[in-house]
Amino acid sequence: MEKQLEIIMADDHPIFRNGLKQIIETDKNIVIKGECDNGLKALEMIEELSPDIALLDIDMPKMTGLEVLRKLKDSKTKIIFLTMYAEEDIFDEAMNLGVKGYVLKDSAVNDVIKCIWSVWEDNYFISPSVSNFAVNRRKRLNELKSNTPSLESLTQTEKRILKFISENKTSKEIARDLFLSPRTIENHRTNISNKLNLRGSHSLIKFAIENKSVLSDL
Repeated sequence: MEKQLEIIMADDHPIFRNGLKQIIETDKNIVIKGECDNGLKALEMIEELSPDIALLDIDMPKMTGLEVLRKLKDSKTKIIFLTMYAEEDIFDEAMNLGVKGYVLKDSAVNDVIKCIWSVWEDNYFISPSVSNFAVNRRKRLNELKSNTPSLESLTQTEKRILKFISENKTSKEIARDLFLSPRTIENHRTNISNKLNLRGSHSLIKFAIENKSVLSDL
């Protein structure tokens, strides 16, 4: 391999972090460019160092791993979450935010290097003990598509806007994120509602929020 993979690590438990670091460093093609113990510093390191991959604990001081991911803008760094949480709602939120790897800490010793390389190859890696969450997520998406076949008629821009709506963002906020005018976003919202046969001023918001856990996979 010509290029070594550059990563950073963020976890507020030094014993766990040091142990994981020793395991990762057994692979000579992976270089740990930095490590820290809080989310704010992790965000700064990602923005400054632009590592290939960042390993982040979800529950950290100053800023959680989820908050770090929400703050990242136009970053090419791929994110892997290391966590104690085997909870489906947290898993869904991580997937909605675009995380590529989800590794439970109790299996990190065996999974972390496999996860790093899988994510680097642009695949998803999920600890086997929570793989049923991914299966459930796929089932919900298939059911949504079956019950709302007109979803497939949405353009990519409309799908992105629907995802933003599910996050309870206003047209002004969506316009800022997509570099479009609020009027354009309002027109898209009308088109989405018409395509999905949604009637009433709040029906689109209600539909988006109810299906938030799978809309990011459209």
